[in-house]
Amino acid sequence: MQISSSQSKPQPKTQSEPQQTDIFSDEQRQWHHAELCNALYERELTSLSRQKISNSSLLQRKIAGLKHHVKRAAYHLLQHPSPLKVDVHNASWQAKQAAKCMASNCTSQKTQLWLSNNVRIGCNIAVHVQQLGFEHIELDSIDKIELDTGRLHTNKFGWFNGNGQFSKNISQSTDVYNLRLLKPTKAVLTAACCGHKWDYKGKSQQRALSLRELLLSLSINWKTFC
Repeated sequence: MQISSSQSKPQPKTQSEPQQTDIFSDEQRQWHHAELCNALYERELTSLSRQKISNSSLLQRKIAGLKHHVKRAAYHLLQHPSPLKVDVHNASWQAKQAAKCMASNCTSQKTQLWLSNNVRIGCNIAVHVQQLGFEHIELDSIDKIELDTGRLHTNKFGWFNGNGQFSKNISQSTDVYNLRLLKPTKAVLTAACCGHKWDYKGKSQQRALSLRELLLSLSINWKTFC
C-alpha cells in the first residue's frame, strides 16, 4: 500500500502555533527587573528618610504608592525604546557625557519659539539648573499656563516667562538657584535623563534621578529628536 505525500513529509508550522519560549532570555529579564526594583526601593526609601515630613498620613501615602511606581518604572526601563543604555544595578540611564553643559547653546529666542509651538498642560520640559558652582539639566512638567501673560508653571520649580526665563517672586528673592527653560534636543534630554552634572572644571559626578524624574523620562518620544 502506498503512503501519501501528506503523510510522508512533515507539515510546516502555521502562524497560530505557539512559538518556543527563550527560557534564558525570560529569566534574564526577570533578574533585571528585580535588580531595578531593589535599586529604586533603596534610593527612594533613603530619599524619604531625609525629607522633613511632619504629616504622618502624607508619609503613609508616599510609602503606599511606592510599590506601584517602582514596579512601573522598572518595567518601562526595560521596555521603553531609547537610544540610552540602562544600568540595572543603579536603575539609571547611561550615555556619554559632553565635556561641558550644552545649555549655553540654547538661546531664549530658540526656547520661546519652541514653547510657542509645543507647550501644553502635561508637557515635559527641560530646566537648566545652576547652583553653588554646579549645573545640570532636570526634567519637569508643565501644570499651568497663563494665556494672557504667556507664563508657564512647572510642577517642581514654579513660574517661567514665555522665553524660558525664571519668573522670580518676591518670596524667592534669596533663592540660590539660577533657572531657565531650554528647548529640548537629543543632547539636552540625554543629559537630563542621565543626570549629567558639571562644575567649573568640567564633568562632575553623575547625579541620581528621583523616581519622579525617571518616570518623566519614560514618556519621551525619542523618534522626535533622532
